[in-house]
Amino acid sequence: MKITTTILTTLSIIASTAFAEQVAVDPSLESYTPTSGISGNINSIGSDTLNNAMTLWAEGFKKAYPNVNVQIEGKGSSTAPPALIEGTSQLGPMSRPMKSTEIDEFEKKFGYKPTAIPVAIDALAVFVNKDNPITGLTMKQVDGMFSSTRKSGAKDITSWGQAGLTGDWANKPVSLYGRNSASGTYGFFKDEAIFKGDYKATVKEQPGSSGVVQGVTTDLGAVGYSGIGYKTSGVRAVPLGKKEGKYVEATYENCVTGDYPLARFLYVYVNKKPSKALDPLTLEFLEFVLSKQGQEIVLKDGYFPLTKQAQSEAQSALSISK
Repeated sequence: MKITTTILTTLSIIASTAFAEQVAVDPSLESYTPTSGISGNINSIGSDTLNNAMTLWAEGFKKAYPNVNVQIEGKGSSTAPPALIEGTSQLGPMSRPMKSTEIDEFEKKFGYKPTAIPVAIDALAVFVNKDNPITGLTMKQVDGMFSSTRKSGAKDITSWGQAGLTGDWANKPVSLYGRNSASGTYGFFKDEAIFKGDYKATVKEQPGSSGVVQGVTTDLGAVGYSGIGYKTSGVRAVPLGKKEGKYVEATYENCVTGDYPLARFLYVYVNKKPSKALDPLTLEFLEFVLSKQGQEIVLKDGYFPLTKQAQSEAQSALSISK
């Protein structure tokens, strides 16, 4: 899937100059400069995928503002919209865009839509055990593994031989790991990888991404999905493609150009009235997240950082509409 926002359009134009052999934070990103008078409590409720990043951002933010307390709860993206609507959180991290029904519920209460702030780029990875020799999978094969409805027209795949492996692997059963329905990753994978179909009942649903990766690490025949930031030495991200033999790795460049089919933005949603500025604490936290220091944390956490242009466009979303 292509990241089809305005930010991607701009990113694609500058892609040839933004990429290096190793991913690095764009040196032209604005650095964060602490300001005075920032204190208080701020709550974050939402995505498990972003939970580690939120924790690291909170730690970095507290170094600048020791009197700030940040509470973080990461039980899934679907918990973010109701928390913003009920006012129990100021930050709603999500690994997928809000659904139209969620936006409608928010707008029904406040009279305007929530504001989505892209904070990182992610490759939703299909992981296999590190010892699995599979060289790549088509999206139809992924659908054939995970979906009971197989809307892509894929054949049912229950063994690794059906995915192209031979020898000792040919008869090895495919063991499926995934997220639970509260997860934005669950929803994104459902929409983009299994073509809005139904999951097989045999998918071992995990409450967190780390559980998926742990399951694939200990289960030789396993395949599972989670954000690339949860990759460990025990698993391998399988290159994916639309056609057999035309596989694309889950790299920064391939995500930005849209060549990797499961690329996505990770978001933090906020309740921002278009005609008013955000409260200073929430605004400064997000400015830190979007800054050079904040995007260095993104890279540290295993995700892909924004470029200067992406930073600027995300910052503009925080400004007051005239």
